[in-house]
Amino acid sequence: MPERENCRLVLVLFPLQGHINPMLQLASILNSRGFPITIAHPQFNSPDPSNYPNFTFLPIPDGLSKGSFAAKDFHSTMLAIHRNCQEPLRQFIQQTLEQKDPKDQVACIIYDAVMHFAQKVASQLNLPSINVRTSAAASMLAFAAFPRANEQGYVTFTDSLIQDETHELQSLKLRDLLITMGENPSDTILELRAATTSATRNSSAIIVNTIHFLEEEILPKIQEYFPEPIFAIGPFHKLAPSSSSSLLKEDTGCTSWLDKQASRSVLYVSLGSVASMNEEQLLETAMGLAMSERPFLWVVRPGSVSCAEWLELLPKEFQEIIGQRGCIVKWAPQKEVLAHGAVGGFWTHCGWNSTLESICEGVPMLCWPVFGDQGLDAKYISHKWKIGLELEGKLERGKIAGAIRRLMVEEEGEVIRQKASAFKERAEQSLGTGGSTNSSLDELVELILSFQPQCKTAD
Repeated sequence: MPERENCRLVLVLFPLQGHINPMLQLASILNSRGFPITIAHPQFNSPDPSNYPNFTFLPIPDGLSKGSFAAKDFHSTMLAIHRNCQEPLRQFIQQTLEQKDPKDQVACIIYDAVMHFAQKVASQLNLPSINVRTSAAASMLAFAAFPRANEQGYVTFTDSLIQDETHELQSLKLRDLLITMGENPSDTILELRAATTSATRNSSAIIVNTIHFLEEEILPKIQEYFPEPIFAIGPFHKLAPSSSSSLLKEDTGCTSWLDKQASRSVLYVSLGSVASMNEEQLLETAMGLAMSERPFLWVVRPGSVSCAEWLELLPKEFQEIIGQRGCIVKWAPQKEVLAHGAVGGFWTHCGWNSTLESICEGVPMLCWPVFGDQGLDAKYISHKWKIGLELEGKLERGKIAGAIRRLMVEEEGEVIRQKASAFKERAEQSLGTGGSTNSSLDELVELILSFQPQCKTAD
């Protein structure tokens, strides 16, 4: 579609893989609807502009190094991003507005919800803004929840919403999940939650990378706290033209190994781009995979195991035990792996991107959430949707092997597999003509066009 004039969209990315991917996918979706795109991103973990030749990329000075971002005080690092990036972003957009070039006039700032400083920039420049949730819609309540009743305007642990005894919220155990996120959070975490929630409330609209049927009961509850329009236009990865945004080199050779395996026989194991494990967890995982006697494709990200570069902590006899039954790689093309006919299960950390990708391919999940809202996603998968099992408590080889067999071999797993297949069909329906995702996307485009009345398609 020809690009529109006076309708440039500035998308502000958060520099972690699980946030970069969906934001670039969203940019591709909007670009396919004729909107020129500028990608504003911190210099740390910069995406590769060559993969997106139609976009303009704006690196923002962030004052970070790789070491500082890996530090234990993660939330303080996030505060540093907000502090360092706000003024450079404002100056760039201000200069663009002053040029009055119709090809570059900014219609809207669209920002990852955790990059809440972008909302302040939009307000300062009197521009519309759209807040993007790259996680489940229900996570909005977790961010807005405060344990103390004196936080005016926010959900509290005594609020009727958290105490709701309806099947929907009871099955998620929302109050318990909020407590595990920190019944007495630090002032830094409270500051981030407050700023994120305030920015969300001040935005012109909210985009969520979810499918309406997945969260249809809780979306109206969320709307009670966030009255601006909410557009559920996920899964982004199925709407966006295919393009690589991986920060790690993908080992495409693993698909050749999958080609040699029986249909639905392989367990794919990947804990995402951030989660890590210690030596004991690595060994228990390895021996659990061996004891399961199932073929597996295991992603072990370099540096993801404490005090190890890669696999050197595994016992030498491990490879002898598994033989050709296992394939271990440093990083995998996950969407292609999940779509492969040999994959019958996914041991996942329950990041939201992984969850949606697995749902779209009808692959049942073995859940081992590590931090943040992954616990919420795991409850969705195992307790509400019933398209997976949760590995609870300490990782132990016998428990791991048993859970794998339950998912991959036993009758319980077959029931879960049928449910996962039904979810795949419903996801496909949402993407079809008249489906919820496409309808919401059409409504979103109309809203963005209303922000800039002089917006028009170039001749």
